[in-house]
Amino acid sequence: MAEPTASQGQGITRREFLNYVWGAAISLFLAEFGIGAYLFMLPRFREGEFGADFDLGVLSDILPQPDSGPAEFPGSKTWLLNIGSKEAAKGQGKEGLMAIYKVCTHLGCLYKFEPTTERFECPCHGSKFHLDGTKIQQEGPAPRGLDRFIVELKDENGGVIATTPEPGPGEDTYPPLPLKPEYANLRVVVRTGQRKNGGAPKPDPA
Repeated sequence: MAEPTASQGQGITRREFLNYVWGAAISLFLAEFGIGAYLFMLPRFREGEFGADFDLGVLSDILPQPDSGPAEFPGSKTWLLNIGSKEAAKGQGKEGLMAIYKVCTHLGCLYKFEPTTERFECPCHGSKFHLDGTKIQQEGPAPRGLDRFIVELKDENGGVIATTPEPGPGEDTYPPLPLKPEYANLRVVVRTGQRKNGGAPKPDPA
């Protein structure tokens, strides 16, 4: 009597088995890829965590005077600055609103603002920076200026009215956000997940 064949319900052939294995592998890969893409699109940081967007408050309530010392926001690891004509001339030459990361670009030390010299100074290795974050070339080993965050000014409905401009021709970092009187009642939102390099060091013009 002849032995039963696969077609008579006694099992599957080698080819069918390999097809099932390949099919299962491809299905698993597609499922993992889909889950990964979904998780990638989700917000990576919760409100209040560094890396998220921070609402610092109404501009008129928190804005420092032009060329004065910065306003400090420890939760967002941010210095908020109002660069006027005096400090602009020392650094990148642009006036306006800036949010600067509070970590030195050398080895990650926490630098501080020195009122007596009107600049940022790192206590670890001596790097020094103008108020707009420009690295003073002859002062310390930091390779670039202080990193900057994207700043958005939003109305009461959450609409973005103004934001940090893109670098223009000849600029190697993001310039300050130019201020206008009509911005006074807008809310300042710092996007700590969007950190931009601070630009090349420059000689101290003083």
